[in-house]
Amino acid sequence: MRTHPPAPGAPSGPGPEAPAAVEPDPPGPRQLRMILIAVSVALMAVIASVSGLNVAQTELAVQFGASQSTVLWIINIYTLTLAALLLPLGAIGDRIGRKSMLMAGLTVFGAASVLAGLAPTAEIMLGARVLSGVGAAMIMPITLAVITSTFPEAERGRAIGVWTGVAGGGGIIGMFLSALLVDVASWRWLFVLPVVLVVVALAMTVRSVPDSRERTGHSFDTVGALTSVVAVTGLIFALQEGPEKGWDAPVTLSALAVGTLATAAFVARELRRRESALLDVRLFRERRLAGGSVTLLVVFGVQAGIAVVLFPFLQAVLGWSGLLSTLALMPMAVLMMLTSGLAPRLAARVGARTTVAAGVALGGTGLALMALFVSVGGGYPSILPGMVAMGLGMGLAMTPSTEAITAALPRERQGVASALNDVTREFGTALGVALLGALLSAGYRGAVDGRLDGIPEGAADAAREGVAHAVEAAGGAGPHRQALLDAAQRSFVDGWQQAMWAGVAVMAALLLLVLLRGPKSPVPGAPAPVPAQVVRAGTTTRPTDRPALPDRAADRPGSAPGSSPSRPTR
Repeated sequence: MRTHPPAPGAPSGPGPEAPAAVEPDPPGPRQLRMILIAVSVALMAVIASVSGLNVAQTELAVQFGASQSTVLWIINIYTLTLAALLLPLGAIGDRIGRKSMLMAGLTVFGAASVLAGLAPTAEIMLGARVLSGVGAAMIMPITLAVITSTFPEAERGRAIGVWTGVAGGGGIIGMFLSALLVDVASWRWLFVLPVVLVVVALAMTVRSVPDSRERTGHSFDTVGALTSVVAVTGLIFALQEGPEKGWDAPVTLSALAVGTLATAAFVARELRRRESALLDVRLFRERRLAGGSVTLLVVFGVQAGIAVVLFPFLQAVLGWSGLLSTLALMPMAVLMMLTSGLAPRLAARVGARTTVAAGVALGGTGLALMALFVSVGGGYPSILPGMVAMGLGMGLAMTPSTEAITAALPRERQGVASALNDVTREFGTALGVALLGALLSAGYRGAVDGRLDGIPEGAADAAREGVAHAVEAAGGAGPHRQALLDAAQRSFVDGWQQAMWAGVAVMAALLLLVLLRGPKSPVPGAPAPVPAQVVRAGTTTRPTDRPALPDRAADRPGSAPGSSPSRPTR
């Protein structure tokens, strides 16, 4: 059972003892492994679907007779729906039970993937992708919440490292498998992979994953949930449409205004509701939560922006196929996954702040290496050292930052903590694609104009649109073919370097922030804070593995510091 110290002002004399609440035995090592595999497979299904359709844009346009704008919506509507619903669905999962929510999300996601694979029209495909986003938003925050609410503290860091590795490298692995399926079969086979992963994850969830939920007397923050959906939708939509429609386009400005106003309204409401809020924004004053969120925002932004730069280089400059281009990214993905798993051990030895700082420094070094050595003639070897450094650095930075976010919220609110982690990732991804993509385009346009002398006007105009257009136009440029290709490829490298140096500057600023405001390392030998006690029949008392934040416990009516009413049940 769980006992609490008396609330302030409560009588402390002898009296009838409260009935004991028996806590079930925690999962054993074998069950913990099965839980980790189950949530990792579920997460892989969600992450692979984010980037999978990118390799089939041409096939989708031909199959449905769709415009490029419609194809982009088929790809982006999934991410938009996922990001918008993460926070409210994560909170609902805390309340109704995380296992139930995970199973429901897997069912919805699997059904939507089948519908997408069979879709006869673009409209049905759009609807299926929206439904996939809903299912993904039910799955993604719950996978991390299951880990943080189930694993004991000694093993939680390693489990989060595995989760982070799948979240970081899973997109590249999913893109490679998607490109392979498109090359050897059809784009419709892209949806076989997530369906298979869903079936495996659902079977393992039913068998191995324990349930846990929030016990609260507060009503659900419906207004806050709806406001958060509007805020995230507006901001993500603006970031997606800005590069395509223009940053001064009415639709972009309107979405940005709606998102900003809704964000302000959300913060104001959550401050008023305090402990009953969907997300207690006062927690951002805490170093762990703020530092972890900023680090993930920047790291995933830079990672996503790098993909925007790498793919045109590999395909348009080096002339590689989509399959070979995704294979070329595998060293970065594999190293990211490996170091994500090693990061908790390193953080335990040298401290979270030092580990994150080392990761950020390595990531910035990788960007600098790519900016310094990239060249048309150097090809893939000119960027490989930078990719290796990026993979090592991103893995080291992501796991401690993720753990900092989940540790900042009490155990019964882990669905919200996980959703906050995921929303931060999605914002970072959209921001990185928009900003680094814009810098690359601006650098390319600024360099290519001075290299088009003597090129026919039609081919020159095509080259100004981008390096891919230049490669396509070169086929009809006759004797000017090689000059056109050289101008476009060299200009792309100039734009690449401009984008990379901007990334280096951002990572340098992040490194300074981590060094000054990163999570402090515990002092060896220092006494740990005394949390609430857990008593089981026939055992002595031992501390719970995660004390609640003192300021939150003190503010919560009727709660004692360190209380945590949620625990796994079987």
